[in-house]
Amino acid sequence: MSKDGETAIDVVGYAAQIAAQLGAHVIKVKPPTAFIEQAEAKKVYEKEKIPIKTLAERARHVVQCAFAGRRIVIFSGGAAKGKAEILEEIRGLADGGSFGSIVGRNSFQRPRTEAIELLHEIMDVYASA
Repeated sequence: MSKDGETAIDVVGYAAQIAAQLGAHVIKVKPPTAFIEQAEAKKVYEKEKIPIKTLAERARHVVQCAFAGRRIVIFSGGAAKGKAEILEEIRGLADGGSFGSIVGRNSFQRPRTEAIELLHEIMDVYASA
């Protein structure tokens, strides 16, 4: 698998599906990119016109892969990033039906008051989704 394949939409979606099939009720995956790793999968995505342009579309697809949302799908937070970038990603994931986001590194590596403010803003995004 290529480096880009680690977060490819087809790989992340399939990982969520396999986790659900193995009996997982809570599934944690990386936020998917629009990259498609497998040639055969690319044919299906194009033929079926599966929307993957935006993060919300990709998150929605991954949730759909996990028994059509009958499993809890949360997304990892990834590398440390700026507050605006974090909130933009959270909004995309929430708009796509994510059940939550892992934000440990992006909260705990900030000063306490800034971290608490960020966590409140993240909760507000999910509360309004």
